[in-house]
Amino acid sequence: MPIYEYACMKCEEHFDELVRNAEQVVICPSCGAADVLKQISAFAVHGAMSKPSFGGTGGGCCGGSCGCGH
Repeated sequence: MPIYEYACMKCEEHFDELVRNAEQVVICPSCGAADVLKQISAFAVHGAMSKPSFGGTGGGCCGGSCGCGH
């Protein structure tokens, strides 16, 4: 049973939900609206791992890849 990330289109709350079947109606826990949008999650992506696109020798932007001068 996968856990999906959702965003409520009414109150803009973001939340996770354990989905038992594809036809389950997901309700926002904050406002009770059923108008929710399933978000793309990094855990749901399948395939080979690749190097991050920010490059550089250090970690993140201040590793020298964004030109921040550090």
